Amino acid sequence: MASPAAREHVERIRRERFYIGRGERNPLAEDIHQAVTYLSQELCSKDVHFLMELIQNAEDNEYPSDVQPALEFVIIKKDITATGAGSTLLVFNNERGFSAGNIESICRIGKSTKKGNRHLGYIGEKGIGFKSVFLVSSQPHIFSNGYQIKFNEEPSEDCDIGYIVPKWVDEKPSIDDIHAVYGYSKKLPTTTIILPLKSDKILPVKNELSSTHPEILLFLSKIRQLSVREINDDPKASKLSQISISSEVDYKTQKDINAESYTLHLAMQENKRGDKEECTYYMWKQKFVVKPECRDKKRMEVDKWVITLAFPHGQ
Repeated sequence: MASPAAREHVERIRRERFYIGRGERNPLAEDIHQAVTYLSQELCSKDVHFLMELIQNAEDNEYPSDVQPALEFVIIKKDITATGAGSTLLVFNNERGFSAGNIESICRIGKSTKKGNRHLGYIGEKGIGFKSVFLVSSQPHIFSNGYQIKFNEEPSEDCDIGYIVPKWVDEKPSIDDIHAVYGYSKKLPTTTIILPLKSDKILPVKNELSSTHPEILLFLSKIRQLSVREINDDPKASKLSQISISSEVDYKTQKDINAESYTLHLAMQENKRGDKEECTYYMWKQKFVVKPECRDKKRMEVDKWVITLAFPHGQ
């Protein structure tokens, strides 16, 4: 449900930071738009896999103690955002949800609530994780913790700045539209990111989704279930794959070399009627101290790197 306090917070950001509704123009508007445009060009020039950025963001999120951290990608042909998109990608995550600080961060350039916390295992990079969605969508939407906002890569008519100006979503999509995609029989996760896809990005996004390797879950410490679904007009053509860590056993610590070893059972099922495939992996995770000559200026607070190896046992 939309929150009045969340809406007031968004309006305050628009008013105070972007001068919207103040009857004057932000003197830095042109510079700010040039900066975010440069950021977008930087993203486009790099080999950024937006899917991995979203997975990493989900891995960095906080989760309630009573949930199994899960991430689900659903691609549909329906244009629930009324933006004219040929296909829409929805990302569902059962994290605690966006805080006011997270919203403030996402409306800025180069400011992240994860900055300075890499020693705690955060892997987010200057808010680029979310900004990478502009590679595939010109109008990303976020529904989380009472917030219903969207961004546009085109400069806002209200302030001549694109990418980082939040706009409240009043009509499309509605919570009911989102629930219809997720399924009414299940409780809607706290956070949903909705990406109306650019026409030339629909196929690349489908390819990136279909090439997601189950083994990716072995190297994540929080996410325990990852699902990919495609909903077509033809139900028989709909594809679904669900990957999960089914159990974790034989956890041992070797303090003398700062290492841990354990066994993970990885399960994958394609389609609800498909056979469930399982494989056991012997995991080895070891911490190494970062030598002074190897320190990175961007990560000066990182004292240790963690290397994880996975050895499949059986097929």
